[in-house]
Amino acid sequence: MTSLLILGSTGLVGGHLLRLALDDDRVARVVAPVRRTLPVHPRLDAPVVDFEALPADAAWWRVDAVACALGTTIRDAGSREAFRRVDVDYVVEAARHARAAGARSFALNTAAGANRSSFGFYLRCKGEAEDGVDALGYPSYTIVRPSMIGGERAQRRAMEHAVVRIARACAAVIPARWRVVEAEAIARRLLDAAIEAAPGRHVVESEAI
Repeated sequence: MTSLLILGSTGLVGGHLLRLALDDDRVARVVAPVRRTLPVHPRLDAPVVDFEALPADAAWWRVDAVACALGTTIRDAGSREAFRRVDVDYVVEAARHARAAGARSFALNTAAGANRSSFGFYLRCKGEAEDGVDALGYPSYTIVRPSMIGGERAQRRAMEHAVVRIARACAAVIPARWRVVEAEAIARRLLDAAIEAAPGRHVVESEAI
């Protein structure tokens, strides 16, 4: 059975990921570092942390696998610099600590079109996160790149919600890569990839989720 670290467990995809992991017989223990407390569960260790000062020597870094759905928006972060800090620096730093503690599998949620050479800031950051984790040498590394994400967020983003509704209505004429992908389906892909730990680097594009 696998011990699993989940990053971003209070977000849309991460919330599904946490629920699926706690219901999965393949998972013996879940570690979910968070900024605010989570409900108690017998197989969950949810340390409250400051992501600006992650404790490198914490015992809970010692897991078999990591599934990461950590991320924000520029609006929520407040600036491009703050966004990059979360979506790139936090992700890579946490991945580094887990790898140093022995984790061998990492599954990362990014975005369709992610590339560190992209003209767009958002996709460039996602690409930087992908490459930053890749450089850490995980024996198993899976990148999941969804397009628009469907699901109910705790705080509704009006514009995003409207775009997703339109995209769903027009799904028959939208290329598969750019159709809405449900958050739970993304979470399941991340969970399976982290647990199965297929050797090498793998990329799951949006149409394959």
